Amino acid sequence: MFIIALYFILRAIARFFILKNTSVFFFHGEYTSDLGLVPKELNAVYVGAFSSLAFIYFLIKQTKSKLDYFIVVLLLVFIFMLNVNAILFSTAVLVGIYFSFYSKTSNRMRLRNLILIISILISSLFYKTINNFFIHEFKTNTSKGIGHDVISGLPSEKHKVTIYEAWNNKTFSPNDFFPGTAFRVYQARLFFEFLKEESIFLKGFGLNASYQKIEEKGIKYNVFPGNEYKEGYQKKNFHNQYVQVFAELGLIGFVFFLIILFINIKNAFQSKNFMHIAFAILMISLFLTESFLWRQRGVVFFTLFYCLFNYNKKEEN
Repeated sequence: MFIIALYFILRAIARFFILKNTSVFFFHGEYTSDLGLVPKELNAVYVGAFSSLAFIYFLIKQTKSKLDYFIVVLLLVFIFMLNVNAILFSTAVLVGIYFSFYSKTSNRMRLRNLILIISILISSLFYKTINNFFIHEFKTNTSKGIGHDVISGLPSEKHKVTIYEAWNNKTFSPNDFFPGTAFRVYQARLFFEFLKEESIFLKGFGLNASYQKIEEKGIKYNVFPGNEYKEGYQKKNFHNQYVQVFAELGLIGFVFFLIILFINIKNAFQSKNFMHIAFAILMISLFLTESFLWRQRGVVFFTLFYCLFNYNKKEEN
């Protein structure tokens, strides 16, 4: 992963001098215009997940060489450049957990943890102000939405859908474009509508059968249908693994999926293997924003590490 990260960083630097465009340093590009840190086919989310786990591995390594420290820094920079909110948040949480409870300096961190908790309690006094800010963000259209645009490279004068509009609008127009969070809210809205309108509660639509239903809803709500350069919103999955599993496999599949995740995180904390803990937490959080297992690279990554970590747990027992 270090070699891959180094390659794409050097590639971005070289392309910046050629293209004079800072977009080459961040996220991923599109199929039609590869102006991103990594190509669209690789996808910044998946590369970010792989990089985060590699970063944790080198971070917790007990005896580090100068090369190891360099790899830690380079992977951290690479993760920031990929600019995937879910990966950044999960990695930050994992680093905090490691230095608070698992590293050799964890005892010295207890006082700092106490200060942090007190700070959080004090900040809760400002809840009303923060709450008003989010209400304003959810209901007011601004030039910037929360998260990346689901379809990038669109004209700046187009209307960006807010979270409130994504959940409440009775119809949209081809000029309405969704930032990442608003789009996921819209997809969640479709799921709850499916629960009311279709007999999917127990068994779901079937594997990959939700795509046709999402497309029908997209036509109904008149979302951007795509063109010769851009794929429309109606062609995209739920971007949430939990919703995706429930919609396609029903309650039965969803329960089995939760059992799989519960066994994984239970074994992780019982084994006190921080790499296993990092993998479990990373997957649980990433599943909130991506249908990670509905892509070949995602299911291979999850299955491989799930089996390796939980097989090792079995051997220890």
